[in-house]
Amino acid sequence: MPKSDPLPLVVAGGGAAGFMAAITAAEAGVEVVEIWEATAEPLAKVRISGGGRCNVTHACWDPRELVAHYPRGQRPLRGPFSRFAAGDAVAWFAERGVELLEEDDGRMFPVSNSSASVVQALRAAAQRAGVRLQSQRALQEVIPSPDGFCLKARGLPEPINCRRLLLATGGHPSGRRIAAALGHQVVPPVPSLFTLRLDAPWLTALAGLSQAPVDLELQVGPERFRQREGIVLMTHWGLSGPGLLRLTAFAARALQQHQYKAELRINWCGGLNVEQLRLQLAAARQELARRQLANGRPELLLPLRRRLWLALLEQAGLDGNRTWAELPRRGEQRLAELLLRSQLSVSGRGPFGEEFVTAGGVDLGELNLATMESSCVPGLHFAGELLDVDGVTGGFNFQHCWSSGWIAGGAIASALACKS
Repeated sequence: MPKSDPLPLVVAGGGAAGFMAAITAAEAGVEVVEIWEATAEPLAKVRISGGGRCNVTHACWDPRELVAHYPRGQRPLRGPFSRFAAGDAVAWFAERGVELLEEDDGRMFPVSNSSASVVQALRAAAQRAGVRLQSQRALQEVIPSPDGFCLKARGLPEPINCRRLLLATGGHPSGRRIAAALGHQVVPPVPSLFTLRLDAPWLTALAGLSQAPVDLELQVGPERFRQREGIVLMTHWGLSGPGLLRLTAFAARALQQHQYKAELRINWCGGLNVEQLRLQLAAARQELARRQLANGRPELLLPLRRRLWLALLEQAGLDGNRTWAELPRRGEQRLAELLLRSQLSVSGRGPFGEEFVTAGGVDLGELNLATMESSCVPGLHFAGELLDVDGVTGGFNFQHCWSSGWIAGGAIASALACKS
């Protein structure tokens, strides 16, 4: 193609959304598609995700249920997910040689149990479709023109023209900067899916211990956020685990506004209420009368890990060597309060750099979500984490990348075909 002729499509960003869009457009007939990746390694986040296993998507088949897992973007995503959701992603990868296996919690990983198979499938599909991959080419400036865009990039000796441009730069600030320069409102990014630092030495002493099911309630200023029957992991600084990560995702903006100061309340009994717990403790006095507190528990408290149970006894000021028959009423009340409502002060986020996802990006209200095209700049499309969409842990963020990339790629192909 002569240098004077514009490229039909340039995709800025060689991650999950960028590859999906480029492959979809090329397979739909776009003659030349180039992916510009700023780093030397495309699909790096796919490769390292899930501890090197890649949680591709989640076994949540109904789009109406799927959107509930997105703290930002719930209602707007109903349309996109009605066109390409989890089942479509499973089928897409199966057609390209990657079978996915559902785990007990609904997460879906490649049967190979390695992210390398997902990366290889995406790269192979792009190569077969004729997609050109340009590594170490970072988009720096976009100038709209009557026929498309003039692009300037690091590693490019002179500007290149293209007819359609897709921004899929993920959480990198360059994409937000370019979007803002083109007139888009960009919601300021804040961390999402992060652990919490707690002022609770008795709990941090249990580092490495997990507990489920646990109910969580987070009080952030005047707002309350709840997560029922989740899994938590005690750490050297506080609390982590899927249940806690989901909670912080929904509370991300409120926590940021309050400098990550909050009150966390934990029901260690997996949904037991006051009356149910009272009956359990009363039964224990009769049925476990001669057993030591440390060595005997009512049936519905058996899911509590022993180390946690002993720590709760100590927090309640109870001697674990005493028998259930010797349990004083006031001690029982303190224990019940801790079991149902341990109250802990949040002093901040977990270690810096541990955040899993960023909340913020291009406002969805400025896009046509049927095509992922900008309402401000014709011919400009968006996909992936650059948008103000974020999901909880479990494959939901990748699912949004697959869905938005697929929709954008197909829409771009249709638009270019109409003009040819």
